[in-house]
Amino acid sequence: MTSYDYIIVGGGSSGCVLANRLSEKPDHKVLLIESGRRDADPFIHIPATFFKVLEKGIDVHGYVSEPEKGLNDRPQIVPQGNVIGGGSSINAMIYIRGHRNDYDTWSQMGCQGWSYEDVLPAFRSLENNGSLNGKYHGRSGTLHVSDARHRHPLSEAFVKAAVEAGLPANGDFNGENQDGVGFYQSTTFNGRRWSSAQAFLREAEKRSNLTIMTETRVARVLFDGKRASGVELVDGTKISATREIVLTAGALATPKILQLSGIGDATHLSGLGIPVVADLPGVGANFQDHLEVPVQGETRDPISILGQDKGIRAALHMARYMLTKQGLLSSNVVESGGFVDTAGTGQPDIQFHVLPVLVGFADREPEPGHGLSIGPCFLRPRSRGSVTIRSADPAESAVFNANALSDPADIETLVRGVELAIRILEAPSLARIVKRRVLPGPGIEKDPVALRDYIRSTAKTVFHPSGTAKMGRADDRTAVVGPDLKVHGIEGLRVSDASIMPTLVSGNTNAPTMMIAARAAAFMTGKQISA
Repeated sequence: MTSYDYIIVGGGSSGCVLANRLSEKPDHKVLLIESGRRDADPFIHIPATFFKVLEKGIDVHGYVSEPEKGLNDRPQIVPQGNVIGGGSSINAMIYIRGHRNDYDTWSQMGCQGWSYEDVLPAFRSLENNGSLNGKYHGRSGTLHVSDARHRHPLSEAFVKAAVEAGLPANGDFNGENQDGVGFYQSTTFNGRRWSSAQAFLREAEKRSNLTIMTETRVARVLFDGKRASGVELVDGTKISATREIVLTAGALATPKILQLSGIGDATHLSGLGIPVVADLPGVGANFQDHLEVPVQGETRDPISILGQDKGIRAALHMARYMLTKQGLLSSNVVESGGFVDTAGTGQPDIQFHVLPVLVGFADREPEPGHGLSIGPCFLRPRSRGSVTIRSADPAESAVFNANALSDPADIETLVRGVELAIRILEAPSLARIVKRRVLPGPGIEKDPVALRDYIRSTAKTVFHPSGTAKMGRADDRTAVVGPDLKVHGIEGLRVSDASIMPTLVSGNTNAPTMMIAARAAAFMTGKQISA
């Protein structure tokens, strides 16, 4: 049996960081296993063409839930990266850490050592910010973070209109205050996507002590008693680990691997004929995701990015990009947005993602014509779902119940977000540009029943699944891993991805997932993080 010191299962945002950090020491023999292929598609590396990668579907795995009552019996569709770099290779590159209170809440929930002041050094150690510095930012890391190179007129109009609607401008959502509107920084560098693969794996893959296996699926973790001893691939190949195994497969794949390995609810696993290694009923529970609802306006003139990827216009954009790394193709498309406290709690509960085009989704065609899309998204969902295996067969998909919008508080937060987005759409800087509101239809906001039905009919994921291997104390029966990310009751096995979030952070999850990986590597190697 082939043997390594460390096996990392999942080559996404977290796995690339871990592969880099664990292989820094030459005598560490490290294996990274990724179910997808190499990040070779050129569209991955051009910021504005990430939607082409999503359209192709080759480097994406689309998880589909059971029909959801809270979504008017629609399934929740959650596309996830299935490629080296994972989500960081297919996402909109927005660099957000979340709110200070997110991490302080984790600490108060029993995750000692995970307060904001505890995690800030890890964020700073990873970051190489092109314009911001000081207490909240780093300049020495390998994860490049940049200001928007391209600012579409519709993105700028949104920011101006939001300020007219009473929201403050904010030039740094990761600084002292999250509140306000402005342009997002993105994980890009010199006009190119700067994924976790670019930031961490490109350097590490040159090392002889790191092996990378792509298009390879792990069926389960193997054990010697209560110690993780290796992994078994779906083809039956077994690979041993002398030190540790780390699951970094994401919040929808990691709980499946754990359950197939005998870690989960003992009654459920026994009923499937799977020998129980650890009775941890929290595995696969506590699923959370960010959902947003479209508020869209059709513009008077054809000024959106509709059709810019076709014909001579596409050729001109590509020529400019290849020559200068400037222009539309250098844009992350979701250029502007912001964070708003709509409930008066002192912490934002809504995030806006703004696109200079009318967008649809996997289950909905875009509206025709030119326009812009404002997506109010709730930040701290109350609803909780689950991921549960159907059988001991790794090839069979798990039962995914998102339980979306099951908590009435989530609906009410989105109601406030939609109402605010409509007010922004009607503010002077957008009213001059927008001919008519496309979604929701005229007058819907005046009918409480119709507005809530609209939300249930159109709410969609913002691609931030989390929580299914919750971090917490060993005496918490809902927790799966401890603050050191070790699986409770097991030796030699950790989880290091968005699965471990006890509660979802208030913002995009890519940067927090890399922070989690940096801390996991520090726990495993004993090497201190220096910001």
